[in-house]
Amino acid sequence: MSYFQRNKKQIIAISAGAVLVLAALIFWLQSRFFHSVDDIDAKVTPLVLTAGDTLFYKDKTDFSAIKKWNFGDGNVSVNDSGYYIYAHPGYYQVSITLNDKYTKTFSVQVTPKQELAVASDTFVTQIEGPKEAMVMENVEFRAITTKAKIFRWKFGESGMFNSGEKNPIYAYKKPGTYTVVLETEETAYPITHTITIKPGYAVVDSTSAATIDDMYKKIDDDFRYHLQQIANGNNFNEHYNYLLNKYLCNNENAVVKDDKQKSNSFYYYCAGLQFDKNVTIQSVKVGFDDNMNCVTKVDVIQSK
Repeated sequence: MSYFQRNKKQIIAISAGAVLVLAALIFWLQSRFFHSVDDIDAKVTPLVLTAGDTLFYKDKTDFSAIKKWNFGDGNVSVNDSGYYIYAHPGYYQVSITLNDKYTKTFSVQVTPKQELAVASDTFVTQIEGPKEAMVMENVEFRAITTKAKIFRWKFGESGMFNSGEKNPIYAYKKPGTYTVVLETEETAYPITHTITIKPGYAVVDSTSAATIDDMYKKIDDDFRYHLQQIANGNNFNEHYNYLLNKYLCNNENAVVKDDKQKSNSFYYYCAGLQFDKNVTIQSVKVGFDDNMNCVTKVDVIQSK
């Protein structure tokens, strides 16, 4: 009798065990190193909410990854979970991206706030609008009224009537403090609202000793300060969104190049910076677009 025939059962048992071990190993490798969108375990709730209400987001994906939540309005977060508030109504695509590769998207509807019913014979027309805004920012003013049908708006910049709409939008061209005036057919006297318009960047006073170079140096230093705060592990969203909104015109793909000539998008540079320990940002030099409105390139010198 041959060796195989004498040990047939043992050989079959060993072979079956080896196949099971190999299958388990393949499954483990797939679950450990190969992923898909279906592996993302994230949720957003509620999917329909009112402007000013709280949106809850959470990711429980079990494999390690660099995460980025994008709320569809220019703001992002790298936290596993948290709360977010939309200021304006609309439809937003909320997405979570892992390792810049796998993305899961949620559709969120933000409805307008409901205006409280007010007795028409006791309610006086009012202006609703922000008290502060930036140069060239679209500012919405609203006439809160129960009777008026005719509206005449002056936004204070030209001295002329600028709009006949109930809820107009206007962009101021110069910084300053303006008095917004609204006249309607049901008000005896005009209604007013004061708004302060701030420049996008610090304005150099021609009568002061400040120079253009000083202004750019302040921007470079301000940029370096907030990058250093990210490197120190301080509030990522606060410092990231500050730079994104104030200087980059919400372009998170602006190019950041370090002193070793390595390049990243602004988002991935900052995301990596918060995990790279003991980094010192020695200097920053920003570059603007042709209109000198938005930073499009950032050169960084850093050390450990």
